[in-house]
Amino acid sequence: MGHPYRDLLTALRSVDATSPRLTWYGPDFERVELSGRVLDNWVAKTANFLQDEVDVEPGTKVLANMPAHWKSIVVAFAALACDAELYLGPNDSALDSEVVFGNTIQQLSGADASSPVMVGVALGALAMRFDGDLPPGAVDYNAEVRSHADVFMPYNDSPESTHQARLNTAKQSYSAQESVKDFAQETPQGARVLVSASAGLEDLLASCLGAWLAGGSIVVVHNDEAATDRLRSSERITWTQLPG
Repeated sequence: MGHPYRDLLTALRSVDATSPRLTWYGPDFERVELSGRVLDNWVAKTANFLQDEVDVEPGTKVLANMPAHWKSIVVAFAALACDAELYLGPNDSALDSEVVFGNTIQQLSGADASSPVMVGVALGALAMRFDGDLPPGAVDYNAEVRSHADVFMPYNDSPESTHQARLNTAKQSYSAQESVKDFAQETPQGARVLVSASAGLEDLLASCLGAWLAGGSIVVVHNDEAATDRLRSSERITWTQLPG
């Protein structure tokens, strides 16, 4: 049996690898487009970062306390590729998480030797470091991730240790197989899907899984940006998924 998340990433970098798979419209005219190959590259670097810098291994509890954003999708897929237990925050059931990702100082305050490993993520596309002084013990994702390898090679990939990936939402916990079957949003084959970031990270991740499993792609529009007719036309949107 294959690994659902790694197999999906392999497909994205192998089939129409240069086609857009994740497009982000952010504030101040920011537009980021990731092809299947580039998306896989980002996830691989992040997964290697998780292994090498913060000692994530199968079963490690990782909390992504971040908004719906292309970088939070990368973090989520990297954690699941490492066979971690991923929590989408804020999530009361993740209070004992061992690694916490956040994009604000408030989310990272209080890091010390007895706290979880805190990882600061600046969301700007060109940000090379976290914006501000990180608390003692926290790790700067932006400053570290680019130095890691472009191909993910898990340290612990034995039948006894692998496939422990779990996706934990506010209401339910999914195994890797269950998440691609029951959590992923049903999507028409090959659809170009429009999603609002106001839906939240959980819905965005479900939309991404559904679209990519169906051979399609995602366009995410930040809360402050309008999904205009011009945007829909230029991005060739064929399917829209709205919050709620």
